[in-house]
Amino acid sequence: MKKQLLIAAVAATMTSVAMADISITGSTKVNYTTVDFDGTTASTNNFNHEVDLAVTGKSGDTKVVVKLGNLEASDDSATTHGVDIEDSYLTTSVSDVSIKAGSWDNGNNALRASSRAANKFSASTSFGGIKVTYDASSTSGDVSDTTKISGDIAGVSASYKSVDNGEDISLATTVSGVKVSYLALNRDAANTDRSVVEVSGSAGNVGVKFAQATADSSATIEGDTWMGDFEGASGAYDLTAGQDVTSVELSTSIAGNAVKFRMTDVDDVAGSDMSFNKVIITRPLANGTTFEATYTDLDDSVAANDSQTLDLELAVKF
Repeated sequence: MKKQLLIAAVAATMTSVAMADISITGSTKVNYTTVDFDGTTASTNNFNHEVDLAVTGKSGDTKVVVKLGNLEASDDSATTHGVDIEDSYLTTSVSDVSIKAGSWDNGNNALRASSRAANKFSASTSFGGIKVTYDASSTSGDVSDTTKISGDIAGVSASYKSVDNGEDISLATTVSGVKVSYLALNRDAANTDRSVVEVSGSAGNVGVKFAQATADSSATIEGDTWMGDFEGASGAYDLTAGQDVTSVELSTSIAGNAVKFRMTDVDDVAGSDMSFNKVIITRPLANGTTFEATYTDLDDSVAANDSQTLDLELAVKF
């Protein structure tokens, strides 16, 4: 009898494990970067790596997601290493309302830096093709909330978001194979509006993208997209108020390699003009990884900062 009870207990445990709906996805990349400065600044050579994992548990229509990233020391002499919990949130639905609660990153766009916060809540539902989303976050006992309305109007994807200090407006459509989008972050304070227009299409076997981001005299572009990483001091290029960004990208395939050529100009502030050209070559390898080589030629407003950068990356997703 005891053996039968033991066998039953083990079988029950095995069944519960088999029924658990848990998945793990992630990515890893290793970069070797060398920077050669035109001035007296010494050249640099560095190896860096980044590891990201996402663990997802599912029960019915409810999911719990925890995203982890490697936490590295800022220099070789430090010994602090570990794993950082970046995002942790729950998604579910109650009737026709989708709910998300927890901590997550709001993602990048061409105008503002991404940000992550805890104690966030989001609820969305649709009425006749119009989606309404309510977002809130609680910091130091105060709740900051936004309301967004989005939908399709005669082939144009449109959204309007009301925020505490202004509004966000987004429009996107495709005309004869050419994609056109517009994003504006309008704020109540004087001279603090930002906007970006992006157009993309193809000519033969060459893809073409063009974007122009503009900022009022008291607004700063801090986005991180294909145009460039302008996320303040943490990004590759730290812009100042009033600077505008114009970018062009040409892309094609040569001998199994994806090749992109990007040209970016930053101007409209006296003494702060900057431009950089990038050549990016990407190739998938037979071992499941992807190799990418990026060469950047930077012409900075400060001549001593002019540089040429070669970044070699080996990346894998699973």
